[in-house]
Amino acid sequence: MPQPLLRLFSLRTFNLIRFLPLVTGLLVLLMSAPAQAHHVMGGRTPANFVEGFLSGLAHPVIGIDHFAFIVAVGLLAATQRQGIFIAIAFVLSAMVGTGLHLLGFSLPGAELLISGSVLLFGILLVLKDSPNTGLVMVLGSLAGMCHGYAYGESIFGASMTPLLAYLLGFTTIQLGIAISVMMFSQTLSRHQDAAQAPFKMRSAGFVLCGIGAAFFSSQLINTILPALSS
Repeated sequence: MPQPLLRLFSLRTFNLIRFLPLVTGLLVLLMSAPAQAHHVMGGRTPANFVEGFLSGLAHPVIGIDHFAFIVAVGLLAATQRQGIFIAIAFVLSAMVGTGLHLLGFSLPGAELLISGSVLLFGILLVLKDSPNTGLVMVLGSLAGMCHGYAYGESIFGASMTPLLAYLLGFTTIQLGIAISVMMFSQTLSRHQDAAQAPFKMRSAGFVLCGIGAAFFSSQLINTILPALSS
């Protein structure tokens, strides 16, 4: 490719990436309202193993905030030497969070913390120097408890069989997505220019920042407005 065209292409790509978080945020705001339910059973509590398992598989995917965070976990795991433990710590903590919800523990502002976790992990991806594995595991575990707490809402009141199936479902899908993203990202990094890999990872981080900021601002508004009107 001629040098002037290459410079023009690079400039346009940079400008596109610069505005991508804004575009992503606007799209998320438009889609977030119908997606807030996160119920594959239409709000009905799962009654058997199949319904519990399918609901568990769907919940982390239906919720854009949950799905974005799982992708962020996979991307950050790809930057670490023992990154798979980040994904494992997250999914185990999510089960703990669900258990806490079912036991009646209260977590004020859970949705705000969930959207904040997406924003935080997006920022970690944007940073030039990757944080160490231990720190990411701790942050991922704390976030996992928040995400798991939210998952517990869909299964609250269910019997033991659909409950266990639900836990199995969302653990399987989350671990599968995170590890797939991690392996895919590592494969891409091995087959591309070493200088381009961090740039593309930061680009993904900016997109996740846009998603996290959109959900965080939406949750913040939903929290503040009722308090002001009362």
